Amino acid sequence: MALQIGDIAPDFEAETTEGRIRFHDYIEGSWVVFFSHPKDFTPVCTTELGSVAKMKHEFDKRGVKLIGISIDPVEAHQRWKNDIKDVTGASVNYPMIGDESLDVAKLYGMIHPNASANPNRTAADNATVRNVFIIGPDKKIKFIAAYPMSTGRNFNEIVRVVDSLQLTATKSVATPSDWKQGEDVIILASVSDDAAKEKFPGGWKTLKPYLRMVPQPK
Repeated sequence: MALQIGDIAPDFEAETTEGRIRFHDYIEGSWVVFFSHPKDFTPVCTTELGSVAKMKHEFDKRGVKLIGISIDPVEAHQRWKNDIKDVTGASVNYPMIGDESLDVAKLYGMIHPNASANPNRTAADNATVRNVFIIGPDKKIKFIAAYPMSTGRNFNEIVRVVDSLQLTATKSVATPSDWKQGEDVIILASVSDDAAKEKFPGGWKTLKPYLRMVPQPK
């Protein structure tokens, strides 16, 4: 069965560039962005890992832990980190899981279940291993995305999604299309007008009976 939003993120133990972890212990009540790569020393992924390193302070501000995975050994990751710094100017500053057995990739549906762990495989053999999972402090999956090999991921969008998830987790609102931090949000349809008066005493704008816009709650 494929993982779905709302599922508990499967637990596992693995070696990383920062030591051995148990995933549920790594989460430890935090938000986590868990993102995968098909193979070390691949061009698009090299740029992505550097971009995430440069943006780590944005995730830190939001209490989000980062963790990457590539289906190569940790030793290869350590060598790859040198290339990433050469290319992007950024040092990888978060753990990268070594998954040469493909166990974690298969657990998370990042690769075909019949894929081989042959060390001579090419990146093209692993074309499905380019996912992003956002996991909440409750260890439940909140967001899943999969990108094609040819398209680098937009991690500014991942930050935007984190902002939305963290806001909507507690404030009885949803975020509209293309929403950014600080913009108006939507009062949930499940919140009656009477309840909304208590939650949003400053009032709101009714565009349709089912669409009530309100300034972003603090």
